[in-house]
This record gives sequence, C-alpha cells and structure tokens, in this order.
Amino acid sequence: MVRELAAAGLRCAPRFAATRTELERALAGTPPDLVLAEHPRPDLSGPEVIESLKSRHLDIPVILIGTDSTEEASCEHLRWGAEDFVSRRALARLPAAVLGALKRKEAERKRQAAEDALRRSEEQYRLIAEHARDPICLLNLHGRFLYASPAFQSVLGYPPAELIGRSCLEIAHPEDQPVLYALVEEARFLHESRTADIRYRHQDGRTLVFESAVAFVFDEHGNPQRAVMVSRDISERKRAETEIERLAAFPRNNPNPVLAFAGDGGLIYFNDAAQAMAAALRKEHPKDILPLNVAAVVKMSLATGQSDLRLENSIAGRTLAWSFYPIQSSDVVHCYAEDATERLELESRLRQSQKMESVGQLAAGVAHDFNNILTIIQGHSSLLLASRELSPAALEAMRQVSVAAERAANLTRQLLMFSRKQLAQRHLIDLNEVIKEASKMLRVLVGDAIQVHLDCAVSLPAVYADPGMMQQVLINLAANARDAMPKGGHLTIHSSNVELSDDEATHLPEARAGRFVRLKVADSGCGMDAATLERIFEPFFTTKEPGQGTGLGLATVYAIVKQHQGWVEVKSDVGQGTTFTLYFPVASKSLEFDTEQARLHVRGGTETILVVEDEPALRELVIEILQQYGYKTIEAASGVQALAIWAERKAEINLVLTDVMMPEGVSGRDLAEKIHAENPSMKVIYSSGYPLDVLGREFFLREGLSFLQKPYQPQTLAKTVRECLDAPAVGTAKA
Repeated sequence: MVRELAAAGLRCAPRFAATRTELERALAGTPPDLVLAEHPRPDLSGPEVIESLKSRHLDIPVILIGTDSTEEASCEHLRWGAEDFVSRRALARLPAAVLGALKRKEAERKRQAAEDALRRSEEQYRLIAEHARDPICLLNLHGRFLYASPAFQSVLGYPPAELIGRSCLEIAHPEDQPVLYALVEEARFLHESRTADIRYRHQDGRTLVFESAVAFVFDEHGNPQRAVMVSRDISERKRAETEIERLAAFPRNNPNPVLAFAGDGGLIYFNDAAQAMAAALRKEHPKDILPLNVAAVVKMSLATGQSDLRLENSIAGRTLAWSFYPIQSSDVVHCYAEDATERLELESRLRQSQKMESVGQLAAGVAHDFNNILTIIQGHSSLLLASRELSPAALEAMRQVSVAAERAANLTRQLLMFSRKQLAQRHLIDLNEVIKEASKMLRVLVGDAIQVHLDCAVSLPAVYADPGMMQQVLINLAANARDAMPKGGHLTIHSSNVELSDDEATHLPEARAGRFVRLKVADSGCGMDAATLERIFEPFFTTKEPGQGTGLGLATVYAIVKQHQGWVEVKSDVGQGTTFTLYFPVASKSLEFDTEQARLHVRGGTETILVVEDEPALRELVIEILQQYGYKTIEAASGVQALAIWAERKAEINLVLTDVMMPEGVSGRDLAEKIHAENPSMKVIYSSGYPLDVLGREFFLREGLSFLQKPYQPQTLAKTVRECLDAPAVGTAKA
C-alpha cells in the first residue's frame, strides 16, 4: 500500500499497528490524517478500528482494504462508517481513493466549520436582538412581522408573540403610517438603508417618537427576501430639542442685542439685534461696537464668577450699556447690551426735577413767614404812599421800600413757580396778545442794541394759561438772550399752531401727541456748550458773575411751562445762538373775550368782618385797611379765640377772614368747618403765605370759599373782601 501511494507521488509518514495495543499507542500521539485498515483480520477487524476512533472522538476517514469486493460488501463497509473500500486485487485504485477520502473529509470539515460559524453568528445576533433596548424586527415583503425583539414589550408594551403576522403599520400613528410605508418602499427600491422619524402608539395610548431605520435582505439574484427594522426611542431627545429651540429663540428673537463670548474673550455668537445696533452706529460687525478690553472683562468674569453690570461706552454720540454674566460650567460669558442714551437723559432730567422739588420744598417752607413779613411791609408802604403828609424825600424813600418789597415778593413767586408750588391763575388767553403786550417791555429790557422781531401766526388757538406767568416766561427768556448778546444781535419770538403725531412725539424726550401752540424764542448770541446746556434748568445755576444773577430765570421758565402741561426743548451751539421751543396744549374751548372793563375803583362797605390772624403786626394792618374801607372788624389771635367770639357774636358777623396755619390746635380749616356746621352760608376768605398747592387745593375749591395769597396789596384785600361779600351765598370758590 505504501509503495502504491509512493508510486502515485503521494508522500506520507506511515505508522503501523498490527494489534489493538499498537493501535491504541499510535492513536495516543498525533492523530493521523487517514487510516488504512485491512479487513477482515482475526485480531483487529475494520469495524473495531472504526469503533476505536469513535471512542476517542476522532473524525478520521478510514479506508478498508479487503478481498470481498462485492456491492453488498461495499455497502456493508460504508454502513460501518468506512470512507471507502479497496480490494487487494485493485490496489492501483488506492491513491485515488486516498485523495478522494482526504478531499471529502476536508470539504466536510469546511462545511462543518461554516455551519458552526453560522450557528455562532446567529446566536450572537439573537443575543443582540434579545437584549437590545431598541425594538428590532424582521418584516416580510408585505410589511408583516416575522420576528419582534423583547424590546417591543419593554418600550412599546406589545408582547412580541402578539405582533407576529401583524402589519407594522398597525402600531404607527395614523398620520405617520404613510411615512412608514414610504420608508419601507424606498429601502426596497434603493437597495440601501433608509431612516425617518416615526411616531408609534404605545399599548397604553401614549405616542412616542422613534428614529426607525429599514434595510432589506436580498438574495444572490438581487431579489428582496425580508426587511430588518431597528427603531430607537427619541421622544426625550425631541423634547430636549424642542426645549433647546424654545430657549434658543430667546436670544435669537430678542429685540435687544445678545452676545456670547468664549473663555478667551472671543465673540462666538451674536443675534440680529446686535448686528442691527452695529449697523445703526455705522459699523460693519458687532465686535466693532464692543467696549475696550472686553477680553479682560470676560476672563475676569469667568475667574471670579461675578457679573459685570452697566459697563458703558460711547459710539457716534450714543451711550451703550453692557452687562456680562458668566456661565462657568460652559466656560462662556453671556452679554446683553442696550442703547442707554434716552434712559440716561431721562435719569438726568429726573435728578434735575428732584433738585427742583427739594428747593421748592424749602421755598414753600419759608414762604409763609416771609410772605407775612412782605405783606406787612407792602401794606404799610402802600398806606403811607397814599398819605398826603409825607415829604417828597420820605415819599421817595417809601416808594423804594415798596419796590424792594415787590421785588422780594417776586423772588418768592419765582421760587414757588419753578417748584410748581405756586398756583396758576389760568383762563383762556390768546398767546399772541400776551406776546404783543409784552413786546414793548421786552424792547426796553433788552436795549437798543438788540432788535426784537415778532413772527406771530394768524388765528392762533387759545390756550388755558396764566397771562402773568406767560409774560414772566417771555421776560426771563429775553433777559437770558440779552445776556448772551452783550454786543447786540437779534431776538426773534415766533408763535405757531402744530399737531404732533405719535411717531413725531417719540423723537422728543417729553413730548406727547396732540395739538399745541408752539412758542419759539431764538437769539443770535454766544450759544452754550453741552455741559452748560445740560444744567440750564437747574435752580440757582448761572454762568454770570456773582451778584449778577439768581440762577432762577430758566428754572422758573421750566416750572411754569410744566405747570401748564407743556414742555421745553432747547437747541444751542457755541457761537451759533440758542433757540428755546415751548409747547402749550391747545384749549378744548374757543377763546371768548370778556368785554367787561375791570373796575378801577374798589368799593368798601359796612359789614362786620371777623379777622383771625396769629401775627399781631399783620392782624393790625388788615384791621386798619378794612376799617379805612368802612368795614367793622372783630379780631382774634387764634382759632380757639375765634370760636369763642363766634359763639357770642355770630349774629353780627358777615364774613370770616382767617389765616390757614394757626397755633393752639385749631387751624383755619377747622375754624371754617365748625362755623359752617352752624351756618353753611357764612362767607370765608382764607389767607396764607403758603402756596395753595401745599395747603391742599381740593379743600379750597369748595363752594363759598375764597383764597387770598400773601403777600398782597391793600387794594387786593379790599377787592377780595368786596367780591366775596357780593357773591351769592353758595357759589364757586375763587383762588
């Protein structure tokens, strides 16, 4: 046998065994690739050799060599497990038999290895599918379940066994069923995996969103066999994306600039509003409008964890405010910006208004005592001026006292005006008439070197204003213009009727929409710089030399205009002059002229007047004035004393003239209320050095009451008393 194999060119390393023991020894080493066993043999037959190999689990092909070559014998040998049988008489066939046996065994081994690999692979994929958290399924060509992984139950609540044979469309949301169908068809047509977001219905009715991927398995001819679909629950991701989108919309759609900086200070994000702000300031990019050293600000903010608020810079005349908020967990700094120009201007105006209010409170506090003193001075000087017993020198001295007292009273009124504590005596007026009436006085005030030009609109609407205060405004503005034109110039006063729309009003700091009478007072003087312009309405602020100005002129103008529900705009450039523009609301009623001439003579009377005044000198003056006009008087130094007098002599009293603020716990108000409780028709005149607004204007608007502001002239006192006595028992209060 060895010679036959060698003759055929087959080299081998034979091992021989003649007994069972030798066979066991030969098999104990390296197993042979092939066994050639003689059969039959009395001590070691072919079947015994095959059985020994099987007992050792050796898969080695065995070729039997024997004498019986019948077909029945060959079949018998194969049943024993032999690979082939070769007759002794045909050993030339042995090499071919050996080669065939080895080839068949090698092919069998490869097949077995492939089957083992496939089995292991299938087991691996089965384990993956069984333990995957994402639902995995196999679908037939009609989209019905062939297999469903356990995740269908854990994620969607469907037991896998119940899904077999059902269409995958049944568990999809009705609106997404066409999407799923199209997904499967695209994967089949394109021979590639396709992915889409599909909403599936949980068995409990909930709707979950999945990212489903479908791929088909094709045979060697390209025919589709089945589809594999893997779905991943992305419901939380979708919710997170929605939330992120919602949060992202805040900076993106924010009308104010929003920016973000990296840890090194680099700009990594800005919204459209930031780009728009840069464009409005004529810059190409938001980085061009950032404050200086922004990188250092960002790094410091991240290092300390502290926000940096209200960092300001100025570009193109606008003030920008920046706020930096560190997000240390993300190593970024969020930044918010705003154009703070208007806000800062309003804050400045508010501070100015608060300053004026403070001074006004001070003025109101001293006005009472000061006006009492001025009333005494003015009253006695007026009485003395009316006397014929004074020498010319004494008469002139008294005239100077009267003028000085009037100037002091005017100063007090200006203090109260700019603080809006002085009540305006308003009625319908034609502002053109006030301008024309004041023009003569203004020409004298400014002098011959300055030309005054009037440019008054025709048919100017009426305004509800105090004509005296309007003249005061013109005088103060003209005086201010005169001081700005020491070498002469032009002063122009222009009036017009304007109507402002909502859009136009937004461009003026204090404006509002509506119809207004506009008054412009322009000079060709030296003008003002920005620093001066910012402070011109402050009380006591002046650019004049000490002793040459009180600093109340423009403050008074501002207060009067505000008291008349208007506002003031100022434009001024150094060397180009100044223009004050005043706006007064048009009155709702048309102008009606009062044709009745003011009475030149003040008539007295014989009625009895109860005078209640705690200042002795002033009380004596009032009694003297009233008695000169023929009135009978009863005096009281306090509200308590006045009540006692009322209780005894109420029948003879025709009018009560009382100060408002008095000692001993009974004020003028208390006195009037007690008197009116007994006699509601009793006439009462209040008098006070305090302005009416401080005292409580609503109280004095009661019917049957009048108010006399200190200081006053004797004729004013007599006129007020006569008008109050002549008025009906119940009428509108006068103030």
